[in-house]
This record gives sequence, C-alpha cells and structure tokens, in this order.
Amino acid sequence: MAKTPTPHIGAQAGEIAKTVIMAGDPLRAKFMAERFLENPVLFNQVRGMLGYTGTYQGKPVSVMGHGMGIPSIGIYTYELFNFYDVDTIIRVGSAGALQEDLHVGDLVLAMGACTDSNYASQFELPGTYAPIADFSLLRGAAETCERLGYRYKVGNVFSSDIFYKEHSHNDKWMSMGVLAIEMEAPALYLNAARAGKRALTICTISDHIITGEETTAEERQTTFTKMMDVAFSLI
Repeated sequence: MAKTPTPHIGAQAGEIAKTVIMAGDPLRAKFMAERFLENPVLFNQVRGMLGYTGTYQGKPVSVMGHGMGIPSIGIYTYELFNFYDVDTIIRVGSAGALQEDLHVGDLVLAMGACTDSNYASQFELPGTYAPIADFSLLRGAAETCERLGYRYKVGNVFSSDIFYKEHSHNDKWMSMGVLAIEMEAPALYLNAARAGKRALTICTISDHIITGEETTAEERQTTFTKMMDVAFSLI
C-alpha cells in the first residue's frame, strides 16, 4: 500500500471501507451518506470531492464522488484500489438512452463499456481490450432489480470522452444494440481488472437521445434512488 493521504484523497489508511459506492456528483455522495449510512464520517473534501464512511445494516461502506469523465474517475479509482486497498467499487450515475424501449428513470446495468477513450493504451495490450463488469456484482444487481420490481436492462454502454460533440455517431452505436451513453465506466473497469478487484456501473436514464425526454440537475442529484437501493443491496 502506498503512502496515504494521496494528492487527491485526504483519508488516512483504514478510513475507507473495502466497498465504495461512487457517484460523479459529490453532492450525490453526500445525499447517499445522509440517506443510507449509519454514523457517516467525512474522510475527504480535497477539491470538494466529498467522501464518507459509515455502516449500512451494520456493514462498513464508503461513498464518494469521482467527478466527470474517464480521466477523473481513473485517478480516484486507481488510488482507492491501489493505495487504500479497496476491493469493490460500484458506480451509480446518469446516462442518456440510445434505445426506444428505455425510458427516463429506467436502470442500466453496464455489463460492458464501449468507448472512444484512449485510456487503455497505457497497458500496451496487443489488441482491443473489452472492459467488463464483475459478474457476481452484475448478477446480484439484476436479482435485486427483479426482487424490487425495478425496470432495468443489462448490456453495453458507450462511454465517451466528449460531452459536446462536433459530430455525433449515436446512430452507429444504436445499430449495435448499445443501451446508453455515459462517461466513466471503462476507466473503472480497466483499473479494477488491472488491480484484480471488482467493479460495476449502475446508471439511471436521465435523458433520451431519441425521444428528447430529460430530467433536471436537481432531480439527478436527489431522486435517482433506485440505483442506490440496488448498489447498497450488494454490500
């Protein structure tokens, strides 16, 4: 384990649980701490990226923000896996739907993550690596959705480095059955694979590329609780 605190996380060794549930928005992490954790303790506020550790049904768990985009989540998850000895990271976030049978509020369990990012090039692999979720987490999430009656789909997401694009190729990803667009899953899955750890991305559909359905920033911060229920069921 490397020396802690790190340049981006102010926690001391032992202050972060083995399982961390992460969200892009640090205020969503704060919301999860207040809604789900017993006796939450703030362990990080470096750069405003809030992180808390507490217990959920008696089990230690941490929640933390990871920022927007692959570079940001890449930094935080690398440090958690490799410097704080975290075993499992579950990301909960928003995504834009690419298929007509998905609707705002539905859940997407990201089995795999297609991407236009160059993040995997650092590993100098002699081919194209397919970033995928941990199957035990994926199966558990699907079982929870079934038990709670939550609308969900399992499959590929597309994770883009660019939010405001000059040229969109969404139709090509749609034609390949990709469910939704988000911006972080590949870095999480690649870092987990390299460290021999577990990871899963659970997204709530916040807008629809085809129909134009959308939600507000406040709704995304405080009302997307079904994906949180699923994530915490995996603790």
